[in-house]
Amino acid sequence: MGQKPLGDFDGKLALITGGSRGIGRACALALAQRGAAVVIGYGSNQPAAAETLELIAAAGAKGSAIPFDVADSSAASEAIEKVIAEHGRIDVLVNNAGIAIDALVMRIKDEDWDRQLNANLRGPFALIRAVARAMIKQRRGVIINIASVVGETGNVGQAAYSASKAGLIGLTKSVARELGSRNIRVNAVSPGLIETDMTSKLTAQVRTRMLEAIPLGRLGSPLEVANAVAFLASDAASYITGEVLKVNGGMHM
Repeated sequence: MGQKPLGDFDGKLALITGGSRGIGRACALALAQRGAAVVIGYGSNQPAAAETLELIAAAGAKGSAIPFDVADSSAASEAIEKVIAEHGRIDVLVNNAGIAIDALVMRIKDEDWDRQLNANLRGPFALIRAVARAMIKQRRGVIINIASVVGETGNVGQAAYSASKAGLIGLTKSVARELGSRNIRVNAVSPGLIETDMTSKLTAQVRTRMLEAIPLGRLGSPLEVANAVAFLASDAASYITGEVLKVNGGMHM
């Protein structure tokens, strides 16, 4: 009783990393359409970031963008400080930015292992560490980490990527335990095969084989992941923390 409906994010500020395209852009729009002001973090694709901001404006919401490398802990902390200085608060943090460099375990280069772990795990950790202080002062906040089905199942040729996403799930659960008493909820969304730039590179043969493993028989859309993020960010999910919400069409149950 007394909770705001799912669509009411009025007065709230969301920061979404990797927000210029794909799942990040869908998350930005989903929250903007529900009334949130949105800051998108992006690496180097300024034109894509500008497109996302235009879509946010078209949804009738306030949007801004901040370029920084999530793999750089100092840059991540500075980005949080800048957003808080400009907006006074961060109510929702969505750690979406990440990279994948596929290689069999015997062929993974140290630098490629480090790049994936830094972007996919160290980056979210640095952002959580920085935003936690602000959320504790606010006495409320929501953190959502975008994991992956391969962080739960493993995958051939993705040892580093799978390890980083499995680590992200462990980070989610640990931080949920630490910050729960401060009214800060921490959850993960674990997408399966989603129609993004990453999956568009799959061959027809690989795509067919993968579809056979999905009970719903199709790839998911970024919007379907974003809807899960919007739910977890909302007051409708006020008693949910430390959870991994699977959005994978039944690929992994």
